[in-house]
Amino acid sequence: MILDIILIVLGIAAVLYGADRLTAGASALARRMNIPEMVIGLTIVAAGTSAPEFFVSFMSAIKGTPDMAVGNVVGSNIFNVLLIVGVTAMVTPISVTRATVSKDMLWAIASAVVFLCLCFDSLSPSINGNVISRLDGIILLVIFSTFMGVTLKTAHKATPQQPSPQTSAKKESIAKNTMFFLLGLAMLIYGSNVFVESASNVATALGVSQGIIGLTIVAGGTSLPELATSVVAAKKGNSAMAIGNVIGSNVFNTLAILGTTAVICPMQINGISVVDISTMGLSMLVLWLFSFTKLRVERWEGAVLTAGFAAYLSFLLYSAIQH
Repeated sequence: MILDIILIVLGIAAVLYGADRLTAGASALARRMNIPEMVIGLTIVAAGTSAPEFFVSFMSAIKGTPDMAVGNVVGSNIFNVLLIVGVTAMVTPISVTRATVSKDMLWAIASAVVFLCLCFDSLSPSINGNVISRLDGIILLVIFSTFMGVTLKTAHKATPQQPSPQTSAKKESIAKNTMFFLLGLAMLIYGSNVFVESASNVATALGVSQGIIGLTIVAGGTSLPELATSVVAAKKGNSAMAIGNVIGSNVFNTLAILGTTAVICPMQINGISVVDISTMGLSMLVLWLFSFTKLRVERWEGAVLTAGFAAYLSFLLYSAIQH
């Protein structure tokens, strides 16, 4: 099991490095093609920070461990809101824009509610045995396409069109940026494959479910880009960017990642409970309530979010011990 733990660390390192190279290469190539910075930020960079979640969830579904795939996304979203925003707010209070409160957060809450509804194939109170089908995946992707359309339209109206300056990125070799893109893609595929395989072996060795591993170790590992981005933003005094990154990542995770994964490989749910998915939605609702009052998340509110994460983690550990 020690070897598997080492491989988990190496796998997530490869995934994070691959996501960074993929995003850098894709962004530079997009600038070479005169694609506006606004579009790059809303698409390539946003997708880049969620690339670890996508590749790990996709590999998990392909390898026959759908609980780890779903647990990765659900756990990552909970990790983002309760721990990342919570800790960031305790370090420095977070200012939130009105647009984030009135639009982005509501999209994140709605996506969690829709996903919870799609998890129920019957009127049974348990979601165990239910399937996230290809149709469910298509529904999630349609909603995601609508979200992106609205977001791009809003950003286009808010951003004046200006000629792109000649940046150093434009002068870079297309071959070099293509190499970065392909290297990043290869590292993501290889790293996520090693990561999922090793995490599955650890789950078996510890006698816990794939879902628990997905909700904890895997989710925490794939959320490292969001954690790094939020910490850097907070240190630079741009806490609004931190919360924007988290909200965008949560919407992308729920709608795009689970939607795409389900279309390619329908997933049967066994180890993820209603409590897990409800916690994902409720955490966003609490964050929205905190932000709605003064367009600001205070230190004490950050402490409440962090305490909520500790309580949820305790619940998972208790459930693992009981089983």
